[in-house]
Parts: sequence; structure tokens; C-alpha cells
Amino acid sequence: MHAAVLPSSLALDAFSHRSLERAAKSWFLTAVAGQWVFALYVAVFYGGAALHGDLAHWNLVLPQGYVEGETFGNGMVAAHLALAFLVLVGGPLQFVAGLRSRLPVLHRWNGRAYLVTTMTTAAVGLYMITTRGSTGDVSQHVAVCFNAVLILMFGAFAWHAALSRDFAAHRRWVLRLFLAVGGVWFFRVGFTFWVAVNDGPAGFDPRTFTGPALTILAFAQTLLPLALLELYFRAQEGRSIAGRVGMAATLVAVTAAMAFGTFVAANVMWLPRL
Repeated sequence: MHAAVLPSSLALDAFSHRSLERAAKSWFLTAVAGQWVFALYVAVFYGGAALHGDLAHWNLVLPQGYVEGETFGNGMVAAHLALAFLVLVGGPLQFVAGLRSRLPVLHRWNGRAYLVTTMTTAAVGLYMITTRGSTGDVSQHVAVCFNAVLILMFGAFAWHAALSRDFAAHRRWVLRLFLAVGGVWFFRVGFTFWVAVNDGPAGFDPRTFTGPALTILAFAQTLLPLALLELYFRAQEGRSIAGRVGMAATLVAVTAAMAFGTFVAANVMWLPRL
């Protein structure tokens, strides 16, 4: 009896671990692909306008992105956009196992650059939101500032853990940082997903870009991915087979929604402007 049950339990346990890790990898690859498309858009749209000396072109998408006569403020916006591109492209490389094992020096220096860049981008973002404002209402501005503060906190904790050689804690903080940094991208993907499934604006005014749906989304862009990450940690380290399978199924569903939102965003907002 016991000999028959034990192999079956071990097989289910192994299956649940494999399912969870494959679901997590699928989510990660989908997110990276979407963020790199977004990075391409940032480089071509904003960078292209800068190369052509037409910074006012930024204002087609970014309200008050360029203000005539404000050299310092315009420079801060340009720095924010350039750093955001570097973060979107270089950040995912930190999670490539082959890079860590085969090129540890590159991994360490890219990691240092990633931490410095993300924290600088967040600080510049706080400056922009407090001096130039943004679309949406106060609740959305608070959500953006909250996201920036979390980036600064997670970056500091990740750096401290690395200096302390607590690599398990470092991994956790860097993963949290990666999700917080992706907040701007998560918002756009979530927004296009919401509009697409509702066949138009729902729960917000498209003229003022305000409403409860956008307020919820502004906070969810940070809190929802972080909550899923904590649940993933618990499932990964827990003993429950059902917990791991359930988390894997959740990640598959989230990945499908994220892929759909990315597809809509790319075809409606990003690629047409390239």
C-alpha cells in the first residue's frame, strides 16, 4: 500500500514543481517580450524626435514633456526616457541563469548599473510628477509617486542584501524591483486589456482620463504584480501540491491576459508611431 502511494505522491509533487516553474518562465518571457517592444517604441518615438531636434513632438503623447525655455526640466525628461530604455532592455538580463554562471563579472556590473539606473529613473520620475504633473487626477499621481518610492526602497534593499552576500534575499528584492519598475508598462497593458474587453471606455472619462477604473489600475499596476510574486514565493517554498498547481494555473491565466493586452497596446499605441 505505502509502496504504491509513495511513487504517486512523488510524481505529483515533481509535476507541481515543474508546472509552477514553467508557468513562471512563460510569464517572464511574455513580459520581457512586451517590455522590449515598449522599449523600441520609446527609443524610436522619443529618441527619433530628439535626433531630429523636434522635442515638441513628445507632447503628442507626454503632456508637457517639452516646455519651451525650460532647459533643465526638458533635460530631466530626456534623462528619464533614456534611463527607462536602458532599464527595460538591461534589467531582464539579470535573470538569465546562463549569464550569471558563465559571465559573473558582466552579471555583477549589469546589476550595479540596473540598480543605479532604476533608482535614478524613479527619482527623476518623482521630480517630473511634482513639477510638471501628468495626465489623470490626484489619485493617479499619488499612485505613480507610490510606485517610485517603492522602486527606491526595493533598490536600496537589494543593494544592501548583495553587499551582505545574502543572495536569497537579494534575489527576492531584485524580483520585487523588476515588477515595480515595470509599473508604467503594466499600466499600459492593463489599460488596453480593459478597454478591449469592454469594447471601449468603461469606468473612466476618456476626455479627462479620470475615473474609478483608472484609479484602481494606477495602484494595481504596482500592487497586483507584487501580490502575485509573494503568492509565487509561498507556493514555491510551501509543501502544498494543490497550492503550486493553483499558482501555476493563475500564472497561465495572467500570462494570457498580459499577452492579449500587450498585443493590443503594441498595435494601437506603440507600433503605429514607429
